[in-house]
Amino acid sequence: MTTRVGYQGTNGTFSEIAVMRYFEGRDYEPKNYKNFIDILNDCDSGLLDYALLPVENTTTGVIARTVDLFRNYGIHAVGEITVPIREDLISIPGAKLEDIKEVYSHPEAITQCSEFFAAHPDIKAIAFQDTARSVEYVKECADPSKAALGSSRAAEYYGLESILHSVQDSSTNMTRFLCVTEKNEVDPEANKISLYFAVKHEPGSLYQVLGVLADRKLNMVKLESRPIPGQIFEYCFYLDFSGNLNDDNVRQALTEIRKRCVECRVLGCYKAARVETL
Repeated sequence: MTTRVGYQGTNGTFSEIAVMRYFEGRDYEPKNYKNFIDILNDCDSGLLDYALLPVENTTTGVIARTVDLFRNYGIHAVGEITVPIREDLISIPGAKLEDIKEVYSHPEAITQCSEFFAAHPDIKAIAFQDTARSVEYVKECADPSKAALGSSRAAEYYGLESILHSVQDSSTNMTRFLCVTEKNEVDPEANKISLYFAVKHEPGSLYQVLGVLADRKLNMVKLESRPIPGQIFEYCFYLDFSGNLNDDNVRQALTEIRKRCVECRVLGCYKAARVETL
């Protein structure tokens, strides 16, 4: 049976590349979406079997527009993959760097290439829907003064050329994607747990939660605070730590953590991705 997989953006986005790599060798049907809410709605309802969502970038940090949605959906993270982000400067065939006056791309891609724009102050950065759609727009304009930041796959797909390769600031620039589903799957080899929780707005409440992990020798991999809508200057937390839900020590730790929270939900238990290098 063909697996239905959703991702944000058009052909050539890094999200599409993440899907291709994660499901390589499997029979799957990719479906692209304009926004993450539609993806999560279809995933939550079972219209999609899985979806790949970007959650973190090594240069710009947490991708809030996806992470902030997790608390509203009954989805589970069942895997992850890291994708190196190589931003090429792409334009129509024959265009040269000295021709370029405007560069289009997703705001995060522009931020990831800040040193390029600092070195070329006469080039104007213009925010656009996503990296691949920017490449498509440059093709539609057929104007040698316009370029886009995007993947080499997008350049190839739309028949354009990369004037410069890998103009991102960091040589280790990469994005982490979570594979999510409405099914509560746990890989027997899972070694990472993602947790959402909120604590009382009082001294020591976060310390008490983190102390449970320390006392049980469970390694915290990541901690991110996000504003709670409607509660002024109060925050919830997203936490990743090493472990498997089938481990007694982990189950006991979660029981203790829940006692110290006003809200707590395991978002997923999965096998940590191998970190690819550029």
